[in-house]
Amino acid sequence: MMGFYGEQVVPRIINVLCGMKEAEELRRRVCEGLEGEVLEIGFGSGLNVPFYPAAVTRVDAVEPSDVGWKLAGKRLAATTVPVQRAGLDGQSLPFADHTYDAALSTWTLCTIPDADTALREVRRVLKPGGTLHFVEHGLAPDEKVVRWQERLEPLQERLFDGCHLTRPIVDMLTGAGFTITSLDVFYEKGGPKSMGADSLGTAVAA
Repeated sequence: MMGFYGEQVVPRIINVLCGMKEAEELRRRVCEGLEGEVLEIGFGSGLNVPFYPAAVTRVDAVEPSDVGWKLAGKRLAATTVPVQRAGLDGQSLPFADHTYDAALSTWTLCTIPDADTALREVRRVLKPGGTLHFVEHGLAPDEKVVRWQERLEPLQERLFDGCHLTRPIVDMLTGAGFTITSLDVFYEKGGPKSMGADSLGTAVAA
């Protein structure tokens, strides 16, 4: 039952929740400055596609869900940027070292089982000086909110197929060898702080 729920239901729920208008400005911000050949991990249903800048020449999408990829169909048909599904697992990327000019991750690191390994893989396939653009929810900056996150995390993991609320995004990035070059930490508008403690920014691969 959970297999069916995770494979068929969760991608559709995420397509709706993450496709809400409130997220569009954040997607626009995180995609600013992308150029050249881009790797997107956790492509989902292609909600970032309308915000790819004209300077992007190609996107290789890593997405394990067949349902998510199918839901992306209309967005893919409407873009002039070439996008191909090029991988299924962010923890083991099938690409050579130093392949990409930039990478993109939006609300993805919460769900990847071994996100630390995935980040090291992203750094490996980025060219030296290549930039990871990210917006992720994770551990809140306020202790009161953190306590709520810790209470709610087991339920969150069950409802959203392994999604964590308490991952320390910035520490994970620096631990994987990235240098943070810009960072905005904030709570998303219109939702509970426990689920919307966001970090948005860019990080450079050494």
